[in-house]
Amino acid sequence: MKMITATAMPQKKYTAVSERIQHEIIRKSIHLLIAVVPLLASIDNFATMAILAGGVILYTYAEMMRQRGSYVFIISDVTLLAIRDRDRGRFVLGPVTLGIGAMLSLLLYPEPAASIAIYALAFGDGFASLIGTIWGKVKIPFTGGKSVAGSFACFFTVYLISFKITLNPLYALIIAFSATLFEMFPAKDIDNLLVPAGTGLVASLLIFPVI
Repeated sequence: MKMITATAMPQKKYTAVSERIQHEIIRKSIHLLIAVVPLLASIDNFATMAILAGGVILYTYAEMMRQRGSYVFIISDVTLLAIRDRDRGRFVLGPVTLGIGAMLSLLLYPEPAASIAIYALAFGDGFASLIGTIWGKVKIPFTGGKSVAGSFACFFTVYLISFKITLNPLYALIIAFSATLFEMFPAKDIDNLLVPAGTGLVASLLIFPVI
């Protein structure tokens, strides 16, 4: 009996970790979809804002219905597939702040700062969470569980994106470092607002300096 129990415990732990990684992959796949916003905005900024606002409203309605025990086609299924342990039994705020974060970027910052802000949200924050979940064993103190691996992934991703857009290695370095600091802040779902707003501000000040 002891041998069975000893064997079952590692297997149970492995299954729990595997399920957490699967949930994170699904969640961040949704997160990465926000990366299409700059392209859509370049075609029609007003329509893109309307789509984002409509998505936030629709999701909010669906999530309120789910909290009341009702089912909303597709949205409720996706939410349940991507939900984290900390979100069980409560309103899942992440998609709301994700949409608002992209809207703030378009409202507050000119191009290309707005695109950098949204890509930092989609790819920087997205890969930080995914890489941190899979390989993030070394945690950074006072960050609410953020990992060295996740923060490095954020920095490297935002640096490549910023350099490709600005063609300035110093600007890219500063933007990537700033985005990583914003992502490290223990703000939970509010980082979907903090990362694009903060990164967009830094990018704007660098690209369009105040004289």
